[in-house]
Amino acid sequence: MNKAIDEQCEAACSGTEANLEALREQRLEEQTATELADLFKALGDPTRVKMIHALLDRELCVHDLCEVLGMAQSAVSHQLRYLRNVRIVKRRKDGKTVYYSLDDEHVKQIFLQTMSHLLHG
Repeated sequence: MNKAIDEQCEAACSGTEANLEALREQRLEEQTATELADLFKALGDPTRVKMIHALLDRELCVHDLCEVLGMAQSAVSHQLRYLRNVRIVKRRKDGKTVYYSLDDEHVKQIFLQTMSHLLHG
């Protein structure tokens, strides 16, 4: 079976009754689409997913994350910088110690909803 053929309209298709002009006006701006794709790209890495999971209900210092994930500090710091750049985590400094937590409740809900979706089926 050719998937390319399965994903095309029939030759006689004249489209749906959707208001295509209204849909064109409502489509995502390029910047928004890029930022959304970047967020999902960040969630596409198992290490970053594990970090987010560890931070779901608590803030942790870099040392804690290294211990929990079994990773070197340089690797953890690199991933945290990436997550900070896409606004998934935020940091708080207390002296020389840096603590990380999820940026806001939305990040937690996106993560939990995704987990729920995976587990329901």
